[in-house]
Amino acid sequence: MNMIANGSSAGSIAATWVKSSYSGPQGNCVEVARLSDGTVAMRNSRNPDGPALVFTSAEWEAFLNGARSGEFGLPA
Repeated sequence: MNMIANGSSAGSIAATWVKSSYSGPQGNCVEVARLSDGTVAMRNSRNPDGPALVFTSAEWEAFLNGARSGEFGLPA
């Protein structure tokens, strides 16, 4: 069960944060971290102590599959 709730301070999450390879040079970056319980946390790199979104592994895979297939208006 996920022990970290949505909206928790990302700065309080002990994890290795990784920037998206699509991040722009202006610092508009999304960072994600795989958590020990299998969930994935996401934060805004401009506000590393701000709120984190936390996704189950199934939710994260659904998001990635949607992004890959162009569901969100992104190139496949």
